[in-house]
Amino acid sequence: MPARIDHAVTSGTFSLDGQTFDVDNNVWVVGDDAECVVIDAPHDVDAILEVAAGRRVTAIVATHAHDDHVRVAPRLSRVTGAPVLLHPADRVLWDLVHPDDPPGGTLDDGQTIEVGGTALTVLHTPGHSPGACCLHAPELSVVFTGDTLFAGGPGATGRSYSDFGTIVDSIRDRLLTLPPDTMVHTGHGDSTTIGAEAPQLPHWLARGH
Repeated sequence: MPARIDHAVTSGTFSLDGQTFDVDNNVWVVGDDAECVVIDAPHDVDAILEVAAGRRVTAIVATHAHDDHVRVAPRLSRVTGAPVLLHPADRVLWDLVHPDDPPGGTLDDGQTIEVGGTALTVLHTPGHSPGACCLHAPELSVVFTGDTLFAGGPGATGRSYSDFGTIVDSIRDRLLTLPPDTMVHTGHGDSTTIGAEAPQLPHWLARGH
């Protein structure tokens, strides 16, 4: 039986470039009854542990290193013994949040993370940040997109280390090529599908000119 997906929403702040905003973040947990992987560790260790529900956490995957996605990652790592995995290109952002507490491992494009009999494939999708990554689980017909793709369009690119053209290229080349019925579980807000977002590509491209 393939792994299941559990979910929580935690609340806190996002800070970058001298500004701070209140945000709600999705936390996705993928696994079976024995083990799981946590995708992002934003604001509240106890809330994440509640979703893990006593299972062995094998990895904490950071879709990117903005502080609202990794704020409690080192503490969660210490509590669970699971390494925090981050794409090396986002280390510059990680070090703004945890300069003395490096992540425990890396994410690389094409890497496979096995959990509960299900494979999560890492897709490097820069744009929102240099090392932003998505996780594709074909067996579950799901992609976890962090802040790369939301219901209604690309993630924000108006801050340091982000680029609109790059994020649109990432979405077009790495995400919209997935099957249309693929469920998109995002870093904030509601889920969507690849099929629902693909028709909006020409509009996104027009915004870049």
